[in-house]
This record gives sequence, structure tokens and C-alpha cells, in this order.
Amino acid sequence: MANNSYSGVKNSLMEANHDGEFGCTLKELRSLMELRGADAITKISETYGDTQGLCSRLKTSAIDGLSGQPADIEKRRDVFGQNLIPPKKPKTFLQLVWEALQDVTLIILEVAAVISLGLSFYRPPDTERQHCGKAAGGGHDETEAEAGWIEGAAILLSVICVVLVTAFNDWSKDKQFRGLQSRIEQEQKFSVVRGGQVIQIPVNEIVVGDIAQVKYGDLLPADGVLIQGNDLKIDESSLTGESDQVKKNQDKDPMLLSGTHVMEGSGKMLVTAVGVNSQTGIIFTLLGAGEDDDEDDEEKKEKEEKKKQKKTKAQDGAAMEMQPLNSDEGADAEEKKKASLPKKEKSVLQGKLTKLAVQIGKGGLLMSAVTVIILVVLFVVDTFWYQGLPWVQDCTPIYIQFFVKFFIIGVTVLVVAVPEGLPLAVTISLAYSVKKMMSDNNLVRHLDACETMGNATAICSDKTGTLTMNRMAVVQVYIAEKHFRKIPLPENIPTSVLDTLVLGIAVNSAYTTNILPPEKEGGLPRQVGNKTECALLGFSNDLKRDYRAIRAEIPEEKFFKVYTFNSVRKSMSTVLKMADGSFRMFSKGASEILLKKCYKIVTASGEPKVFRPRDRDDMVKKVIEPMASEGLRTICLAYRDFPASEGQPDWDNESDILTGLTCICVVGIEDPVRPEVPDAIKKCQRAGITVRMVTGDNINTARAIACKCGILQPGDDFLCLDGKEFNRRIRNERGEIEQERIDKIWPKLRVLARSSPTDKHTLVKGIIDSTIAEQRQVVAVTGDGTNDGPALKKADVGFAMGIAGTDVAKEASDIILTDDNFSSIVKAVMWGRNVYDSISKFLQFQLTVNVVAVIVAFTGACITQDSPLKAVQMLWVNLIMDTFASLALATEPPTEALLLRKPYGRNKPLISRTMMKNILGHAVYQLTTIFTLLFVGEKLFNIDSGRNTPLNAPPSEHYTIVFNTFVLMQLFNEINARKIHGERNVFEGVFNNLIFCTIVLGTFIIQILIVQIGGKPFSCVALSLDQWLWCTFFGFGSLLWGQLISSIPTSRLKFLKTAGHGTQKDEIPEYELEELDDVDEIDHAERELRRGQILWFRGLNRIQTQMDVVSAFQSGTSFQGALRRQASNSSQQQHDVTNVSSPTHVAFSTTTTTAPAANSASATVGCECVFSFSA
Repeated sequence: MANNSYSGVKNSLMEANHDGEFGCTLKELRSLMELRGADAITKISETYGDTQGLCSRLKTSAIDGLSGQPADIEKRRDVFGQNLIPPKKPKTFLQLVWEALQDVTLIILEVAAVISLGLSFYRPPDTERQHCGKAAGGGHDETEAEAGWIEGAAILLSVICVVLVTAFNDWSKDKQFRGLQSRIEQEQKFSVVRGGQVIQIPVNEIVVGDIAQVKYGDLLPADGVLIQGNDLKIDESSLTGESDQVKKNQDKDPMLLSGTHVMEGSGKMLVTAVGVNSQTGIIFTLLGAGEDDDEDDEEKKEKEEKKKQKKTKAQDGAAMEMQPLNSDEGADAEEKKKASLPKKEKSVLQGKLTKLAVQIGKGGLLMSAVTVIILVVLFVVDTFWYQGLPWVQDCTPIYIQFFVKFFIIGVTVLVVAVPEGLPLAVTISLAYSVKKMMSDNNLVRHLDACETMGNATAICSDKTGTLTMNRMAVVQVYIAEKHFRKIPLPENIPTSVLDTLVLGIAVNSAYTTNILPPEKEGGLPRQVGNKTECALLGFSNDLKRDYRAIRAEIPEEKFFKVYTFNSVRKSMSTVLKMADGSFRMFSKGASEILLKKCYKIVTASGEPKVFRPRDRDDMVKKVIEPMASEGLRTICLAYRDFPASEGQPDWDNESDILTGLTCICVVGIEDPVRPEVPDAIKKCQRAGITVRMVTGDNINTARAIACKCGILQPGDDFLCLDGKEFNRRIRNERGEIEQERIDKIWPKLRVLARSSPTDKHTLVKGIIDSTIAEQRQVVAVTGDGTNDGPALKKADVGFAMGIAGTDVAKEASDIILTDDNFSSIVKAVMWGRNVYDSISKFLQFQLTVNVVAVIVAFTGACITQDSPLKAVQMLWVNLIMDTFASLALATEPPTEALLLRKPYGRNKPLISRTMMKNILGHAVYQLTTIFTLLFVGEKLFNIDSGRNTPLNAPPSEHYTIVFNTFVLMQLFNEINARKIHGERNVFEGVFNNLIFCTIVLGTFIIQILIVQIGGKPFSCVALSLDQWLWCTFFGFGSLLWGQLISSIPTSRLKFLKTAGHGTQKDEIPEYELEELDDVDEIDHAERELRRGQILWFRGLNRIQTQMDVVSAFQSGTSFQGALRRQASNSSQQQHDVTNVSSPTHVAFSTTTTTAPAANSASATVGCECVFSFSA
């Protein structure tokens, strides 16, 4: 089995035997990690004796870990490999150039230019060119005829320019995304024991022999063997496809695998395989190995057949639990219901743009075809009809030269008509925003999230750490029958009670939680680990007791049993075995839950007395509610003794164990509201975004904090519910959730307290699926716990906490808040809205140029039989419009003004009526100016007319002025395009955007050079200062004209239409909807792209390239990145590991995997490993 599974792995270290240095080889460890359960235990005991034996063979200590000596670490890397999976190589610059050259329109231009070039060198023998008609002959000398090659050469040169710029753009974005990916991975650290100290190291520095501390929420970075565990449960669905959580312990199943998630508990593991030798690494290496080989057609067909026969249904345990079956008609009904539910839509903006590009492209194609036909017909009629000339064979090359020229003019119209700058603008805008958002503490994992955040209408936020500072401290305590409103002095508490309390705090908390000395003198002590536990440890320090001494005396290995905290228990308990054979259990948890399980309470004398339900109600009223109303979180600390005489209880029967407790005390923990949060929430509310607090805390605490934050205002008619009441209201008599019931609650709900992750998911799903509002709600959710995963995935945008968040939460999220701060979410909203506005600005500018250039080229060609704007000039205009303008307008920084308007909504068209007014208004001004110059310009400037010049005539001043004025009008209009909502001051904040100023200035300087020294290649003649001033005046006129347009109220112009609508779900054809049944998300950009693929033109090729670049973001740079992408549910590029709807299946794409690789892959993982082949 082992040999088969490694067949695709090229690893020179694999066969090497290192018995001399370590007691086991790489091959032995790899085969060990393929075993599970009893087989693994048998193998360990037969070969190594036990896990201690394995530790000594690997020269490490189970308690102190590795020494951490650099030489030792380096030797382990050489022998066992490092914790890295080599990334897929990025495309080289030359490959990107080659891709840009595949552009159909550019190929047509190249061919036309080559033909033009060839024909220009042809000299007809001894014929007078006069035979060939008026247009061909006269009016120029030999040197001009020899210069006929220049246009063809200039077009080729321009094409090379466009290709290089395109390739450079793609290359730089690819580099940017890879940098971002590696930043995400570098931030990923893991706790290991080295030299007896627990330290955090980057994941890729973990080596074989390390002792790693695993805890709730971790994504395991390497394979290993469990050497000590507390209540450890692992979700192995990413490798096995089984959604049930697997219990891990030393006696039954100690094998831990990379890429799996810790769902509960904690423990220590001995790392036995890293990088390409770990189970996940083997799969990835096989994928990489398969990529180089080609696949037979028959094999492809077979796979297609298999795919049709077996559509695997991936189930995520958590997600299934969230959606109870509402009907008894079996799975079919559920499938139908699933298909009819709203799917998560992504790339809505890209979809709208792609659709618009396709529509404009169709128009451009039509215009260019009509232009060519009219030019050819006019030429033929003029030459052979009016002039009545016969077709002379000698003249054929000259006629062909004319036809090639017409063809070039037609292609040029197409080049200008197709807005291939659109996808470039989106990509630049998103890439720029993502980069800048990092400095605003938003680490964007999925590009779509940035755009979606601009449309957010609701934010469901956690309380702890997001709205509050997550720096907790005990400020009140009820102990020994007294309520202390400040921390009591140790002498005010009976010694016996104090001893029990401090022992309970020290042992009944994760040993990874610690209070460390402040970094700066006079600063606050540093809190590491769970913040609630930090507050309790701080309380122990305030009582002048040292919890570290107790932990040194009772290490984790001495614990008899641990019931770790989870969202169901809402408590944590640790059992110690005492010297006399009895057991003592310490518990801590939510006060109202734990007090129900207490039947005694410690008195002032230190003795326990009976605690009746009536006493409990009194305590809730007099102690817990007053604490909660001040915004304090209340925690109860209790214990229970199990006498030796009664024998051992059944430790697995939790309901019997966690009862009959003795209450030691109830503490009130303060977590102050972040000072910037109330202001941030006010901004959200003003921007039309509803903020809801979803917390696990007591309802009184939650309500008090919500008032402090400004989520609740005095006198508001809003709901505050706890989880129990929420479930009662949304479920029918049979206990099923009904959407109509949720619809009655969510519009007024502002606080959901004591909520479970299931409640959070239900609320998010209910708001998204609701149809009562005019627009579908776009919901953002924050989460930090492992169980928040389903809610984060379900939300339109999931925010995970960078500091307090678990790996699982980060995995499910779209954006990571590196400072865990709510005000960073408001910044994300600003950036999201800014992306939308930047693209609208670019569209307004681009479409004005398109309309004018196409009409000028078309009418000019039809009337004067030659385009006033030459092919090379058009390519330059295209370069200004596409690359430079998209850079200039897509990098406008956001302003607070963006938060003064309501969200646009997903169905808003890209081009509003105001923008349409601006586009058509400026087009009218520009066309009037150009046509005036074209037909009466020679009289105005007293120069020779440039119309009706023969083939290969020298450039004219007349047409140079037309070209120069056209470009300068675009430059000034670029300033107009900065405002899209009809604002008058177009210069506002212009100096805040250096890129914009640089580009406008740079373009102007290049234009001067082109006109003054461009000469024949650019069909230009140097202009006088007088002529330059007139051209600049016409350009500046567009700013004044813009003011006039702003004065016309849009409401009067009823005839104006909007454009750039996205495709609504009900507009998608039936057959496409059927194809979408199997997916969880509708990717609008991909849909539009597939539909438009029939149109072979430049814009779509560019969009395809942009999307490839975006998906380069998902091809990572290290082992952890590879791991994350395997577990991630985001859509991947075809060469990567893709996931089918949830991380329960690793799917190889048919484009990359060879049959042998696939066969060996299924053998790689020693458990049931499901591979489905996605096309």
C-alpha cells in the first residue's frame, strides 16, 4: 500500500536510511501515519514499545520537547523534510506575454499590419499609378512612397506596447496576490514546547520531533501521535469525508493528521511527519505530479461517465444540524427545497461588468463590420463606376493595399469600441483596495468580499473582543456570603475558602493561558490565551496568591479527567485524584447555568451549607442581575467531592457528574467597551446598516453593553431576546424553523443573548433568505469560535478575529480583522463602496471615449473614406483609456462621505441615469468639436485640408489638430469623471491621489512628444504654440461644459435609461439553473463569461486573463497555505485542489490528474478517502 501511494511523489529523501542518526527512518514514520486506531497502537507497541519509546527514538522529550538548538533543528529538516509544500510555479513574464498575444483582435491587427507592410514594398513595373484611379496616384514623390511601410511597422510596434503593458499588469498583480497569500501564512503560528518552554513559532518551522500543544479551534499543521489529551475531538472530514467528530486518546486512536480541525479539548502531540510527507502533503504532491502528464481522451470520457453516474453529496455535519428537515417526503423534497432557496451569489460586480462588456463588444463588432463594408463599397463604386476604370492587373497590389487599409480602420474601430479596460479596472481597484485595507487591519482572503461589503445592509457582531476591548478583569465578587463591589483583601476571606478558590482557578483553566509581566515598565500585565481565564488568574494574583506554584506542583499530566468548555456545556470542569483515593472536581461556567447545579454554598465560616432554589432566586435578583445590568459578565466557580468509599463514578455520564456542586463564589468580570466603537456604530446606522449583537453572554449584560455601544437607544422599539426565547418564537409546534416566523422577528431584533452557534447560523440564514424587504439583505458576520464556521460561511461576508479567532473560524471567513476591532469593519464598508464608485467613475470616462471614438471613426470613414484617427493614434487613445485611466480612477482613496448614503443594493445598475446624462452630454460636446474641426478646421486655422488625401500621403496639420484636440478633451474629461453623483467640485481631494495627478501629467507630456516628434509613425506634424493653445482651450472646455451638464436636473430627463444591470436569478434560463443545482454559489462572472465566450473578441480574453490572475491569489506559497486552501470552501482555480460544497471531499480536477496518480491518491490516506472529479 505504501509503495503504491508514494508512486507519484518525487522525494529524494524518501528512500534514504538515517538509522545512524535517529532511531527510525522517514519511510517508517510515513507508513506509521497511514495506520489508524488499533492497528496504529499495535504497530507503536511492537516497534517502539510505547509513545515514550517513539520520543526517545526521535531524540525528544515528551515534557521538555526539543532543545531548540539550531544545529539539531537543521539536521531534522535535512532528514525528515521541512513543513512546506512547494507552491505551483507562477507564470513567467514570457508566458504572460504569450497569453496577451492570444488576443484575437490583436492577432487580426498584426496580420493586417504584416500584409500592409509587405504590400508597401511592392513597386508596380513601369506603370503610371494614374491608371489605378485618383485615390492611388499623384501628389507625392518617391520618398513618400518609400515611407509607406511606416504605418504597418507602427501598428506592429503599438501592438507590442499593448502586449507588454498587459503582461506587466498581470505579472505585477500575480506577484501582489502571492505576497498577500504569504503574509496570511506567515501570520500563522503554532505553540510548541522547546527547552521546557511553551513558545509560538511559525507553522513552517515545525520539525519532526517537536512536541506541539493542540487546542480547541486549531487546524493541525503536521501529522503526529497524541501523547497527552483532554477530551480531544477532531473533525477529519477534510481527509476522510466523514462528518462525525473523531474522539482521540492514547489508548484507542492516537493518530492526528495534518489539515484536520480540533473541535473540542486540548492535548500534546509528537510531530512525526511534516510537509510533503504528511498525509495532506502526499495528496498535494500527487496533484503536482499529475499536472505534468497528459491524459488520454478515453480516460477523460470514463471520468465524465463516472461523474454523471455518481454525484457525491457532501455534507458538513454542522451545516446539516443547522437545517432541520421540514418535510417527511424524504430526500427528494429536501433537494428540491435546496434548489429553490437563494444561493450565495458571488462576483456580482464582475458579472455586471462582463455582461456590459459583452453587450458593448457586440455593438463594436457590428460598427466595425459596417465601417469596412461601407469603405469597400464606396471605393469600388468610385473607382470602377464614377471613374469608369477597368481592373488592370498591375494595379491589383494597390487595390489590395486599399482593402487592407480599410480592414485596419475597421479593426481599429473594434479596438476602441471594446472596453477591455473594464476587467483591468476591477482588478486594479480590488488589488489596490486589498493592499490598502491591510493597513486598515482588514486581511482580505477572498477578493469578492471587498466588493460585497460595500452593499452590506446588516452586521451581526460578537460582543467580546469586537465591541469590547477583550481585556477582562474581575471587578466584583460574591464570596463567603458577602457581595464585594471591589476586589476584597485576602484577610477578608476565610483561608480555607481562599485556598479552594485559588486551587480551582489555577488547575481548571488551560495551561496555555497566562498572565505575563508588562512589555513596558508601568504598563498593564500581558494576557495570553483565553481572556476570561486571564481575568480569573489576575483575580488570583490580586488575592496575593501565585497560581504558577500550584501549576508547577500539579502539571497537566496529573489531571484525572477534563471536561473542556464547549457551546453546549457552557462550563469547564477538571477532575483531580487526591492522595486518599477520592476525587475533587472544579467547575466554572455561566452563573445562571452552573447555579442550577449547585445544592450547597460556602459560608463565611468556610463550611458549606444547603443552597435551596429559593436562595438561588434571591442570589440571581440581588447579585447576578445588578452585576449584569452594569455590563459585567458573571461567572460561577464551584467544586464537588467524590469520596473514595463510593467507588469511581461513571465519568462519561456527564449529567450525573456535573450536578450536586458546592458554589465557592460568583465573580463579575468587566470587559470595557472599545472607546471608538460607539462612533463606528453611529456611522453604520447613518450609512443604512443595521448592527445586531449576537453573544453568548447573559441578556442583562448584553443589553447594558448594547446601550453603551449605541446599538440600543433609549425609547427605541427594538427586541432583545435570549436563545431560548428566540427558538420558541421561530419554531412551530413540531419544533421546525419557519421563515415566516423569523420574518416577524429579525427586522426589530438588535440583541440576541445566550445564543448558541446554531442560533447565530439560523439568524443569519433567516435574514438572507427573507423576502419581506424590497432588496435582499446583504449580511456580514463576525465570529471567533470553531462553531461559528457555519454562520461565517453562510454570511455574504464573514469576518474572523485575527487575535482571538480560531483557525477554523479564519478558514471559514472572507476577511480577517487583524486587530479584532469593530471600527475596522466600518473601514471595510468604506473600501467596498469605494471599489464600486471607482469602477463607475472609470465606466463614465471609458464609455464617453468609446462613443465619441467609434462615431468619429465611423462617420469620418464613410464621408472622407479614411478614419480621421489613424490606427496607431487609436491604439494610443486605447492605452490612455484602458491602462492609465483605470489606474488613475481605480486608485481614488475612500472618504467619510461614502458613509453618508444608503447601500446601493445588489440590483443597482452600474450606470445610473446621472452617469448616462454625463456620458451623453460630454459625447455631444466632443463630437460637435471634432466634426467642426474635421469639416471646417482648415478654414478656422487657415491650413491645408487633410480630407481625401491619397494613399501614403504625408501627415497633415489638419488631422494632427483633430487628434490632439480629441486626446486633450479626454484628459480634461478624466477630471470630470472623478465625480459620478452630479457634484459640482470635480477637483475636491484631487491632490490626495498622487497616482491620478502623476498619470494625467504624464499622459499630457507623452502627448506633447507624440505630436511634436512622433512624425510619420503617429501620422502627426509638429504644431505651433498658437495651435496648441487652441487645442488646450477645446480640451478645457469640457470642464466648463461639465458644469453646464451638472445644472440640468436628471429628474427632467425621463428618456434616459440606466445600463449595466446584473442578471437576476429569475432571468437565468432553465437549463443554466439546472447546471447550477449542484453548487452552493452562483458565480455571476463565470456565468456571463461562458455565455459570452461565443463572441470572439478582445474584451473577453482580457476578462479571462484577469480572472486567472485573481485565482492566482488562491495558489499559495507554503504548506500551510496549501493546507488552508484544501480546507477552505472557496472556489479554486482548476489546477488547485477544489472542494465540493464543503470540506468533506478533496476533488482533483480532470484537467490535471493522471489515472495512476488518481489511483495512488485514493490509497494515500489510510481511511475512506473520496475523490470526485470536477470538470
